Amino acid sequence: MGLIYTNIKLSNPANDLLSEIETRALVDTGALFLCIPEHIAIQLKLKEYEKREVTVDGSKKLCPYVGPIKINYENRMCLTGALVLGDSVLLGAIPIEDMDLIIHPAQLKLTVNPQNPNIAGAIVM
Repeated sequence: MGLIYTNIKLSNPANDLLSEIETRALVDTGALFLCIPEHIAIQLKLKEYEKREVTVDGSKKLCPYVGPIKINYENRMCLTGALVLGDSVLLGAIPIEDMDLIIHPAQLKLTVNPQNPNIAGAIVM
């Protein structure tokens, strides 16, 4: 399986005066969170809530946890926090599940769940 990339829109729901940012994101179910580079956090004027310890390539480091951030993909959206880390956007499992998205490995594509085409669904227990 190859790498899957998709276009998403990021915005700050706490500041309607700022324009959203359309960006390319790596889809990674092995990661949990949304990760964004520092320049996106600065442009969206996201508030840093705390530092979080993350493990990258076997070594631990602290990185800012910011938010709130709104993610739009096709007819889906979610509100979340983000780790400020790296040079590109990474879309992890939590926002993927929150928006009820499906990965098609053979097609290298991310799509909305065809069982819930109009609104995101969830299993709640």
